[in-house]
Amino acid sequence: MKLLVFAHTPPPHHGQSYMVKLMLDGFGGDRRKNKTAGAAKGFGIECYHVNARFSKSLEDIGEFQGAKIFLILFFCLQAIWCRFRHGVENFYYVPAPGKRVAVYRDWLVMFICRPFFKKMILHWHAAGLAKWLETSVQIRARATTYGLFKPVDLSVVLSRYNIADAEKFLSRQIRIVSNGTPDPCPDFSQSILPRRRARFAARAKMFAGEKLGALETALAGGDPETVRILFLAHCTREKGLFDAMEGVVRANRELAVRRLMVRLKLNIAGNFVSGAEKLEFNRLLENPEFAGSVSYLGFVSGNEKIRALREADLFCFPTRYLGENQPVNLIEAMAFGLPIVTTRWRSLPEMLPQNYPGIISIESPDEIAAALLDLPARGTGENLRDNFLNHYAIERHLTDLAEAIRSMENI
Repeated sequence: MKLLVFAHTPPPHHGQSYMVKLMLDGFGGDRRKNKTAGAAKGFGIECYHVNARFSKSLEDIGEFQGAKIFLILFFCLQAIWCRFRHGVENFYYVPAPGKRVAVYRDWLVMFICRPFFKKMILHWHAAGLAKWLETSVQIRARATTYGLFKPVDLSVVLSRYNIADAEKFLSRQIRIVSNGTPDPCPDFSQSILPRRRARFAARAKMFAGEKLGALETALAGGDPETVRILFLAHCTREKGLFDAMEGVVRANRELAVRRLMVRLKLNIAGNFVSGAEKLEFNRLLENPEFAGSVSYLGFVSGNEKIRALREADLFCFPTRYLGENQPVNLIEAMAFGLPIVTTRWRSLPEMLPQNYPGIISIESPDEIAAALLDLPARGTGENLRDNFLNHYAIERHLTDLAEAIRSMENI
């Protein structure tokens, strides 16, 4: 089966572009660059990739720039050329989140490309577009969006929450396929779990007001009194940066009141998208209370990212981002067996085990503080590692995605 993939890969790096890259790599790469691509992967899909990169940086995403119009035309011509040069009839596209400029871009792509392809596949990496169209734009814009996309032969959604988007676009077939990622710590049981258990046991004694012996301290990494919390995402208010900082500060105040030796330290990893938010962050760090509770790691990738996840005790991601759906950072945190504090927002509760205690309301630093004080005494996070292996491994993701795409051959 031949598939025209009209979507960009990193850079800029974010969850959607990363998942597109994993899909292309998993299916054997771009057939235009490698004539044998897809032949040895066993998924039965040949990808012809138009790397539709409209933004050079995170700051550019969703912003209007005149040059983007010419890029749209250029990428659309590439797609049409592939349609006739290689006989590709299936068009794969990632719809925009609820942002006007991005939706207008989708209009132009659909207007130019849609008539040339027999079947349309939408992969809903962002959530909430249908609700945004119903509540935030005029009826004419809403009708234009629906009209340009239809008919949709297949919608691939990441969760049950996401189904509403696909239904609004009158998709003939809807398949739920969770995101997935290669296991970043296959040696979890040998290299991470023993130390995690030792730190949990040490913290349990400290929360009970008991003293630790030298051996217990050494097995726990030498600093069991510090609970290392990781925030790994774009550093924005919507992603929960400032709520996480405030939650950690409030939790440390409570620990001081209890006269416990335990303290929380928030390590923040990621790029700032807004200059104004970076200035606000720097102003907060001028406050000794925040400076003593927060450390900024900058953007991390590769071994630095792995190290940050390995050394963390907890993961905090109190997002309320409009298009949040099934973020890769939570999947990676689960792969490392990290207890997670995240929000009751969009698809996020579906990602975690039933009745998971770390789910909190959006914009609630008090709830964040309470969860950060509760989770370190509950367990080591091994159940989340199991959740990753059972639901978010890359092999399962690629198998389910390929099966969903190939199902169009029977439509």
